[in-house]
Amino acid sequence: MLEDLNNELVFSAASLWEIAIKRGLGRADFQVDARVLRRGLLDNGYLELSITSDHAVFIDSLPAIHKDPFDRILIAQATVEGITLLTADALVAQYPGPIRAF
Repeated sequence: MLEDLNNELVFSAASLWEIAIKRGLGRADFQVDARVLRRGLLDNGYLELSITSDHAVFIDSLPAIHKDPFDRILIAQATVEGITLLTADALVAQYPGPIRAF
C-alpha cells in the first residue's frame, strides 16, 4: 500500500505528539526527533492529518479493546476520515473499520 503511487500517504499529528512525549520521558524506543521525522515525512510527500473535534468525540464510540490514548485517536481518525490505518499492533488490528495489520 505504501508503494502504490495511487494511494495518498498521510501521517497523524498524534503520532508525532506521542513520539515527542515519549522521547522527552527518555524512552529508549523513542529516540527519533519528532521535528526531523515530520520534515522527512513532508519532504517525501506525506500529508499531515490534524486532530479535530470529530476525531476526539468519536473515541467514546470505540470498543475498549485498547487503552492507549494515542492508538485510540489514530483509530478514530482512520474511521472518521475513511483512511486505512496500517498497524503492527495486534490489539489495534482488532478494531473494526479501515485498519490493516502488517
